Amino acid sequence: METGTGKTYVYLRTIFELNQQYSFTKFIIVVPSIAIKEGTYKSLEMTKEHFETIYNKIPYDYFVYDSSNLEQVRNFATNENLQIMIINIDAFNKSFKDPQKEEKANIIHRNNDKLSGNKPIDLIKETNPIVIIDEPQSVSTTTKAKEAIASLNPMCVINYSATHKEKNHAVYKLDAIDAYELELVKQIEVAGFETVNSHNQAYVKLVSVSNTNNKISARLEIDIQNKDKITRKVVTVAKGIDLFEKSNRRQVYEGYEVGDISCEKGKEFVSFTKTPEVLQLKQAIGTIDDDIIKEQQIYKTVEEHLDKELRYINKGIKVLSLFFVDKVANYRVAEGKGKYAIIFERAYNELIQREKYQSLVVETDAEKVHGGYFAVDKKTGFKDTTGKTLADADTYTLIMKDKERLLNLDEPLRFIFSHSALREGWDNPNVFQICTLNDSKSDTKKRQEIGRGLRLCVNQHGERVHGFEINTLTVMANESYEDFAQGLQKEIENDEGIRFGVIEKNSFMDIGGLDLSASIKIYTSFKESAYINKEDKVTEILRADLNENKLKIPEQFEPVREEITQQTKKICGKINCNNFATKHVVKLNNEVYLSEEFKQLWEKIKYKTTYSIEFDTNELINICAAELKKQINVGTAKLMYKKGVLEFGASGIESVQTEQLVVGEDTSKVVLPDILTFLQNKTDLTRNTLVEILTKSGTLKQFEINAQRYMDDVAKILVATMQVTIVDGIKYTKIEDSYEQTLFETRELLGYMGKNLMESNKSVYEHIVYDSDVEKDFATQCENLDCVQLYTKLPNWFKIKTPLGNYNPDWAIVINDNDKEHVYFVVETKGNVLGQSLRAMERAKVHCGKEHFSALGVEFKATTKLDDILE
Repeated sequence: METGTGKTYVYLRTIFELNQQYSFTKFIIVVPSIAIKEGTYKSLEMTKEHFETIYNKIPYDYFVYDSSNLEQVRNFATNENLQIMIINIDAFNKSFKDPQKEEKANIIHRNNDKLSGNKPIDLIKETNPIVIIDEPQSVSTTTKAKEAIASLNPMCVINYSATHKEKNHAVYKLDAIDAYELELVKQIEVAGFETVNSHNQAYVKLVSVSNTNNKISARLEIDIQNKDKITRKVVTVAKGIDLFEKSNRRQVYEGYEVGDISCEKGKEFVSFTKTPEVLQLKQAIGTIDDDIIKEQQIYKTVEEHLDKELRYINKGIKVLSLFFVDKVANYRVAEGKGKYAIIFERAYNELIQREKYQSLVVETDAEKVHGGYFAVDKKTGFKDTTGKTLADADTYTLIMKDKERLLNLDEPLRFIFSHSALREGWDNPNVFQICTLNDSKSDTKKRQEIGRGLRLCVNQHGERVHGFEINTLTVMANESYEDFAQGLQKEIENDEGIRFGVIEKNSFMDIGGLDLSASIKIYTSFKESAYINKEDKVTEILRADLNENKLKIPEQFEPVREEITQQTKKICGKINCNNFATKHVVKLNNEVYLSEEFKQLWEKIKYKTTYSIEFDTNELINICAAELKKQINVGTAKLMYKKGVLEFGASGIESVQTEQLVVGEDTSKVVLPDILTFLQNKTDLTRNTLVEILTKSGTLKQFEINAQRYMDDVAKILVATMQVTIVDGIKYTKIEDSYEQTLFETRELLGYMGKNLMESNKSVYEHIVYDSDVEKDFATQCENLDCVQLYTKLPNWFKIKTPLGNYNPDWAIVINDNDKEHVYFVVETKGNVLGQSLRAMERAKVHCGKEHFSALGVEFKATTKLDDILE
């Protein structure tokens, strides 16, 4: 059962049903932690009146096992009424560590005078209880724990969890997708922070380490220089690898040669031989300061919280926010507040003064609205804890025992800080924000974090409130929302065995009343129709038939076609594909292709050319400097806030962006690299020419603001300006090399019927493959006008070399004009080819095309309408 869907209630209700229907009276609930023990006991307290109403006031007892009160165990064994014992696994698993030393065993395994010399465990054994295990992945995965469970002599064991490690005889399943689609849990939206234009320092992040076959390696994320931009990629390195070379010789990485790599669990790191940095797992350098990001996380969490308070002001819903911190000292120290508490109070005091929040009836004193739950050591102060120890029992007393007080609108506490991983059992239905300030190297699972706030919220009357319009959990993550969604999907796949985008034999059970045998028949027919491959993954053929509303199903299931179609679409996800079934291999039209007219046309246009360029250096310097002055506008590296809603479905978890804004800037000192060498490599201009361009442009101050962004932008502008400028002096010369006509026979041409294909009688091919409506209209004109004897859309292998890259003209046409034949080439059929809509570089390519065909003695025109050629 998915976290937050009422697992505790379900197993308590199961206990009463087993008692009512089969008269079973002895039940033991085994839990992994003090937190769940307290939570389960609290649930029994809160539901007592409810169960007495449903089951006609059946007498029953429940208690938490206490080794100092063994009389409860005697009563459990001898009382004929329904008995429910809650016990922590740690209370009865220690006799198995060293059976020869009784003093080390749990009291439950020792002889006791108060029980007439019997061991408490022996009294329990005699009852042959039904054992319910809450979160078995944390209770019974070790050999010792399994021996401990067996020592209870259970009649049977029933396991309840969202994330079973061992799957045995499943009797019921309510997975994450079911819970989301039934709106039994909150909708999740994730907000994260990304750095933009931050490539001025050596960015390195330790992603993972590996020791396989005695080969030690590390995966590092670094910035790599590509042809025209820098991209952030993960590379695998070993000792001695130079990141300067790995980054394609980016100057900021000089000296970053990999030194030691540690694969010891919990102590993973990588060091460098010539620089002092030592990176821990998931740690990064060369990016915006982590404290800036943490400050923004806290600020945005408070803002999200107050926005929800505003929305729910008349609904009687108390809003809570939960912060996971990396170290207790960052929130609280013995002598006062830690940095996170100071940042929080500053953010709260600033935000609560905004005009939009003045209608809120909330505490305005920041000190009263937040609190931390941490264990206290009398000697050393506050402790970092794990959520499992007795110290944590003191730490979380308020959360576990005073939930009603926390949910009361009159209670000022709204923001909760905790160091613990908040293991299973720590949750509150009115947690609407979770902010992960914990160390990025933490291996805490995303599902474990969000599970603390998935439960549907309650109002002041304790009534459950339904609907995603209210129940949305905002996770302020320490990564991008896309990465969070991908990580969450992988966890769900691993934890629950869900295979996204897969059709299985039971996929259509309970759809339109279908049973398993019917579902198998549909599955088999899908296999036969090639709708699913051998791994049961959906194919493009299925997507295409769904897109065309042509899904093939066995005739007997026609009455439930709509239900089957909808279920199949859910599994496929978004359908946006070229229709596989209508893919068409375009054939040659031999009547045109072998005609004498086409041979004459091809003989005129088939030749290739070479080009030379003449330009004035001073003029180029002036033009380039002017373009830099006009176009360069470099800002500092920025911190970007992005938020997206997660949509769960059988096809997977999709993140849909809903918000984006800049929330901070990097003010750290910028390292200034060798800009002249960088630009020389990009432009082939001399250093003197570059110096003149840069100084004349008056833009060098921006180099100091964001060096890498400035260099990248300057390089792009210079290259583009040079290419466009120098083509004015281009001259083409015909050479003997040419495109053979037979290439039409050897190169396959593909299109999609009904999407980008139209039949043709005058073309070299039986169909024209068009790229736009303008091209389609042009081809239609050519088909309809008698004066067009033949035409062809030139294939993509017909290229003309230019200083701006290869250029592929669109059409070659033969027109009968009073028995005279003229050849025209039409280019850029995307709108007004002579206006501003055609970029300067594209216009320059058109100019090169014109010069190329001039060298061949062929007339060239640019237009979008055939009428312009016929004038």
